[in-house]
Amino acid sequence: MTPLVRVDAIAAPLMRDNIDTDAIIPSREMKSVSKTGLSGGLFAGWRYRGSSGREPDPAFVLNDPRFAEAEILVTGANFGCGSSREHAVWALAEYGFRVVIASSFSPIFQGNCVRNGVAPVVLPDDVCDILAGLATEGARIAVDLETMTVSAAGQRWSFALEDEPRLMLMEGLDAIELTRKGQARITAFRAADAQARPWVYLEN
Repeated sequence: MTPLVRVDAIAAPLMRDNIDTDAIIPSREMKSVSKTGLSGGLFAGWRYRGSSGREPDPAFVLNDPRFAEAEILVTGANFGCGSSREHAVWALAEYGFRVVIASSFSPIFQGNCVRNGVAPVVLPDDVCDILAGLATEGARIAVDLETMTVSAAGQRWSFALEDEPRLMLMEGLDAIELTRKGQARITAFRAADAQARPWVYLEN
């Protein structure tokens, strides 16, 4: 994955609470088991209209030219609730979002974000409202994982992220790569255990 240390970008405001994974990527849009080919179905139920099901709805934020290059999504509480489908994060990432800012996340969705290089940033409701307003006015938002801050228009707010998710995001690690960082300890343990319990190990 691409390391994520700092993002300074346009943000798209989508201030709705309880956006579930079926709204993020409807099941009818999940036509592949890979991580690609999903961005077109992102928020499809809100993004499109018309008999073809693919006519952009100009009222939806992602169809607003001001937010065409958005890499940050600012949204409401309990984002990513519903089913545990990882496709929801895959669709967000393929579309170009590196950060989602919300007042709370579904725990499973939050974990899926980290494992796929998207930073889930939790800030209070009133701060999310401020950021959404600034985004609407065209202000860029900066998210910095080194300083653990979000800043925009001369204002700054701190957020919390546990050490392991922060490391995974900043170094672009998936769960397997994170485990491999402990390879020396794993090897040492195996060698010591082979001495203590040789009957457990097959002979070469």
